[in-house]
Amino acid sequence: MQNWRLTGFILGFLLAFTFVFSSFTVSANGQGVERHDYLIGFNNEVNENVVKQAGGEVLHEYKYMPVLHVKIPERAAKALENNPNIDYVEKDEEVTATQSVPWGISHINAPTVHSWGNTGSGVKVAVLDTGIATHEDLSIAGGVSYITSESSYQDYNGHGTHVAGTVAALDNSYGVIGVAPSIDLYAVKVLDRNGSGSHSSIAKGIEWTVTNNMDIANMSLGAPTGSTTLRQAADYANSQGVLLIAAAGNTGTAGISYPARYSSVMAVGAVDSNNNRASFSTYGNGLEIMAPGVSVLSTYTSNRYVRLNGTSMASPHVAGVAALVKSEYPWASNSQIRQRLTDTATPLGSSYYFGQGLVNASHAAY
Repeated sequence: MQNWRLTGFILGFLLAFTFVFSSFTVSANGQGVERHDYLIGFNNEVNENVVKQAGGEVLHEYKYMPVLHVKIPERAAKALENNPNIDYVEKDEEVTATQSVPWGISHINAPTVHSWGNTGSGVKVAVLDTGIATHEDLSIAGGVSYITSESSYQDYNGHGTHVAGTVAALDNSYGVIGVAPSIDLYAVKVLDRNGSGSHSSIAKGIEWTVTNNMDIANMSLGAPTGSTTLRQAADYANSQGVLLIAAAGNTGTAGISYPARYSSVMAVGAVDSNNNRASFSTYGNGLEIMAPGVSVLSTYTSNRYVRLNGTSMASPHVAGVAALVKSEYPWASNSQIRQRLTDTATPLGSSYYFGQGLVNASHAAY
């Protein structure tokens, strides 16, 4: 049996861009004088000459307020504070961009894995959904649409984009971060702008994952009835090494939805931040694992971020963790990764209601 190993070194996972505002000028006597960026507010009209006479340079004059952005020596800036025509002189302070870590990402310990240097690089994940919208916090490697009325894989609903963000929102110091931000993300549209699809469209999407050598496919979708064609597609993809992960359903009653109910697909239920089973989360035989699915913040259409509830939101957490495991252990098969996810899950109670427990990234990708 292959050994699971620990990643070698620790990397910081909190990244920020910083902007340094300083340069040098030369004084009349040839000595270097350090200049800094300042914002100078005038009482009435802007007067650029006072800045230039003080050895400064005007970088920008604001259109709608009497303010100049300047570069000037510190001593000169302090002297300008005494000018009766100047309201204020303030240093242009360093600013850092911020990124939000959604509670679910932290709850499953994904940032710990990121700190080891593992963010899912080299893994191909397909999101079978309403497509994925162009978003500054997402990088889409490619995709396809199986909705005849919508030839593009662009998302006109929002659901698929939200799912994609939980899996793979970029680690770019703003917006949110996904479970596995460095994966190769693919949009496979099998649901239309109204969130509706068919057994045939989903089967085509699953077929595409095999043809295009996907490692993992997330299906945040489901129906109360199955299909022989859909089952055969799922079984074949599973036999070809694709790890299929799907939402258990939002009925709040027993009876896992299809395709999650098939043995070739991993069924995911939803918990809240206190590890209570979400009231809407479907339970029963075949439920395999749980993940955050209540008030999940993620990417959305028009470069927005919204909070949604559902096992649809839980499933991509698991898909992301599966990608981290695959990135750490490229030799691992889909069945080995699936087993690893359940073996390392945090137990929550009866498997009928919680499967094997809460997915745990730091244990699974260890």
